[in-house]
Amino acid sequence: MAFGKVIAAARKAKLLSQKDLAARLMKDDGKPISPQYLNDIEHDRRNPPSEDLLRQIAVLLDLDVEYLCFLAGQLPSDIRDIAVDQGQVREAFKAFRRSLGDDHH
Repeated sequence: MAFGKVIAAARKAKLLSQKDLAARLMKDDGKPISPQYLNDIEHDRRNPPSEDLLRQIAVLLDLDVEYLCFLAGQLPSDIRDIAVDQGQVREAFKAFRRSLGDDHH
């Protein structure tokens, strides 16, 4: 499922309007995002938001932030900042694929 559709479905399940959710999602400057920006996110017309915003969305919509990072094509910062070599990354992706039932790679 696409990132925006997951956000929209979870928001609707919580009976929140875009305006309600947008008012609770704060940018770095402490101001809420606009309902139009949230609409763009839900329709995949924008790049996925920052990890900070993903974390806020996860809390407000009872979603797993790692799932949102996966859908957004992002690595969580706690993993991204680890010093690793090529072989470790390859093995980690193999293990991830196995856990998803994709043994074709």
